[in-house]
Amino acid sequence: MTGAHPRRRDRFTVDRRRFLRLSLTASGAALAPGLLAGCGAPAPGGDGLGLKIWDLFSGGDGLLMDEMMDTVSGGPEGFTLDRTILEWGPSYYTKLAMAAAGGRAPDVAVLHLSRMPGYAPGGLLDPFDMELLAEFGVTREDFPPALWERAQWEGTLYAVPLDTHPFIVFYDLDVAERAGVLDGEGRLIQPGSPGAMLETSAALAEAQGGAGLLFGHVTDPAQNWRIFNALYAQTGATFGLPESGPAIDTDAAVRVVSFLQELFDGRTNPNHLDYFGALASFTESRGAMIAVGEWELPTLRSTGIRLGAAPFVNVFGEPAVATDSHSYVLPRQESPDPARRREAHRYVAAMLRQSLTWASAGHIPAYQPVLAEPGYADLDPQSFYTEAGDLAVLDPPAWFAGSGSLFQDRMSQAIQPALLGNASAEAAVGRMVRECADLLDQPNPVR
Repeated sequence: MTGAHPRRRDRFTVDRRRFLRLSLTASGAALAPGLLAGCGAPAPGGDGLGLKIWDLFSGGDGLLMDEMMDTVSGGPEGFTLDRTILEWGPSYYTKLAMAAAGGRAPDVAVLHLSRMPGYAPGGLLDPFDMELLAEFGVTREDFPPALWERAQWEGTLYAVPLDTHPFIVFYDLDVAERAGVLDGEGRLIQPGSPGAMLETSAALAEAQGGAGLLFGHVTDPAQNWRIFNALYAQTGATFGLPESGPAIDTDAAVRVVSFLQELFDGRTNPNHLDYFGALASFTESRGAMIAVGEWELPTLRSTGIRLGAAPFVNVFGEPAVATDSHSYVLPRQESPDPARRREAHRYVAAMLRQSLTWASAGHIPAYQPVLAEPGYADLDPQSFYTEAGDLAVLDPPAWFAGSGSLFQDRMSQAIQPALLGNASAEAAVGRMVRECADLLDQPNPVR
């Protein structure tokens, strides 16, 4: 096997103080009882080359993952799999970090790509072997370049993306047709400017007889950051988090928050909805369009509304869509067995080839050959927002950022008062900068 990372073994040493700091700060939450005792023990079940898999998929996604794993487990070359499903959120990432720190982690785990800067630099992940992946039919040319780039650390591949799951818009096709906001192929006409977006939402509201655009954000730990991150990237500005301090274009950030205040003015579009309130308003036909993650597709489709979808609206000129990517990683093993590592690579390659099944839930396969399959073009409305995968904007790379992180929560809470009309855009951006500075001042638990 090639692709070893010689510096990693030298770098990664876990003393007791660092181990405890890692456990307490990786998620910003206290450990669950018994975790310390359990992290050094062998994972339950499995034998021979049976692979131990950790993921965070429950509900509909969990069932689809079951189906994919059943498929790759069949036949004479099928896998023996020992799957552990853990609750999604900060606790998942704490447990994964603890297992890797103990060197007794599962063979393969799922990790949001935005969380990789908190794991790979500290030696909590082992690199993939590009030659092995190629042997099983997976190469860098099979992925969107930007996504592949984010899967690297210092030029070495530490994650293999399974999907992108972007923040997009769904809309009622009948209402959108009456509002005249679709092109000849039934696709949403992208506004391209703040004024045009305000006109689009007003037209939708008039045709709906309710709200134009629904957005749930009150007390949500991520929604305000998602919509801000997309719009801020559309201005062409960069949101940087170097150790020297936040590198944020505050003028661009104020433009974005000011636009959001104008868009969600409490008249054309409500400004006080929480996440589930926005979903309920759309499913009860009290709004024409909703800004939400594509993972809500199964819920929205079940309503019977004639559903359209598009990448998140282009407002500031440069198309960009906030997203993340469920990715496969190889958590650090103290003494990885070459045969099991080979099976792990073969398993990842096999699962990528099953991602048409994964796409049925709304996720966009990262493995591009699947997008070329006739079955994907038939997926409606998924095929209407496929390009969102090429416009992906992840969180800025920092050990404390990423899905389910305290960073997303703090950014969202900083923006919320401005959307509720209780703070100015300038005040909201000022708080975002201070929150970023505070996070940068905190010690990285894996260094």
